[in-house]
Amino acid sequence: MLLATDGHEVRTAFDGDAALAVAAEFRPQIALIDIGLPKKNGYEVAVELRRLLGSEHMLLVALTGWGQAGDKERARSAGFDEHLTKPVDFELVRSLVGAGTSARNDARA
Repeated sequence: MLLATDGHEVRTAFDGDAALAVAAEFRPQIALIDIGLPKKNGYEVAVELRRLLGSEHMLLVALTGWGQAGDKERARSAGFDEHLTKPVDFELVRSLVGAGTSARNDARA
C-alpha cells in the first residue's frame, strides 16, 4: 500500500505459484519477496524468476524474518539482489525501489 501511495504500480501475490504467475504477466522491475511463502518458498520463486525473466529484468529483494548469515547467503545464491530482515524500515525499501527503478530504466534507454 505504501509503494502504491508513492505512485508505483503494484501487484500482490500470497503464495509462490501466484507470485510466478503475476510476475510472468506483469513483468515487474522490482519484486519484494517473502522467503516464507506457501507452495513455493521465496528462494524457489527467485530461482524460477531468474530462469524465466533473466537477471537484467528486475531487482529481487528478499523481505524476510530470517536474517542469519546463512539465510543471506542462501538468498544471494537463489538470485536475490538484496536481503532485508523484518521489521524493515520503509525508507530503506523506498530507497531500494527508487534506485532499482532508475537503474532498470537507464538500462532500457
